[in-house]
Amino acid sequence: MIEMNYRNSKINRRKLISSSMAFSFAGSLSSCAEEEKEVVILRPSGVPLSEFNKDSTADEVVSGLDLSGKVAVITGCNSGLGFESMRVLAEHGAHVYGIARNLDKAIEACDKVSGNTTPFAADLSDFESIVLGSDQIKSYGRPIDILMLNAGIMALPELNLVNDIERHFVINHLGHFILANRLIDQVKMSNQGRVVTVGSQGYRWAPKSGIQFDNLDGSWGEYIPNEAYGHSKLANGLFSLELSRRLNDSKATSNSIHPGVINTNLGRHFPWYVKVLASVMGWTFMKPVEAGAATQVYVGTSPSLSNTSGFYFEDCNPVIPEKNMESLDMAKRLWEVSEELTADYLLA
Repeated sequence: MIEMNYRNSKINRRKLISSSMAFSFAGSLSSCAEEEKEVVILRPSGVPLSEFNKDSTADEVVSGLDLSGKVAVITGCNSGLGFESMRVLAEHGAHVYGIARNLDKAIEACDKVSGNTTPFAADLSDFESIVLGSDQIKSYGRPIDILMLNAGIMALPELNLVNDIERHFVINHLGHFILANRLIDQVKMSNQGRVVTVGSQGYRWAPKSGIQFDNLDGSWGEYIPNEAYGHSKLANGLFSLELSRRLNDSKATSNSIHPGVINTNLGRHFPWYVKVLASVMGWTFMKPVEAGAATQVYVGTSPSLSNTSGFYFEDCNPVIPEKNMESLDMAKRLWEVSEELTADYLLA
């Protein structure tokens, strides 16, 4: 047994049995594709388990819930998991503020959904754009019940920098870091606000030493698309962990999730042969979008999780991740470095 001290409580854990890739020749498709075999999944103590599983859909996890009067903010609302989450939450009564990279995409997505939605624009690679979008949301003055940090990019084929920082890290982490910090007071205004960060099991692809604080330009080694993606997903999980600590004296919570392996446009940068494999054989291990969105919707809405914060979920249930994802020291340092990198954009 290994004992972890987390927020003044101890969680017993055993080492997870490592899972193998479903297709070693298509490893770039996902770090999460597993062979059909028995796997030991370790659950943190004290966190409610749900009746749902990898096959549950977002519609199923909110069945019977009335979300009327709640406000949900979702990034990447225009496609994939973001769109499905917006659709389900809006159809169950929530007012969804849908954020896309530009207003046209947000409007188009919102127009396809039955229910109450409002489109907003925020390009996560353009920090001024995030400021403008968040200011528009703040001008509505409403408490935010669910802040779902969903948008992202994956496996860019070549090293690409934004303001001298590797692009995955900027879009997947820093852009959301700015948005969350600028909206967190409205999350705290809610009776029980929730921040749900869409991460990935791909965090395992990050360098073994964790966040590369001295080489955020991606120069820690030969550029490997999946490693850069994993680095940003590790940052997502650590951000959520540190945010939970900072929300400890409030009613708000912060949790991160892995949605599963889903064939969405997140994989648009994969080589052509990987895309062909996904289209032909993906049914053997990929979730449909309806199931892929279930975990983030469940964590954002389940009444049983009102006091659950600082955890990581897969298939609508809590899971103990690998040690880098639970490093409180690394999470704290990441927050401090992120503040330094984005200081000019965090002020209200």
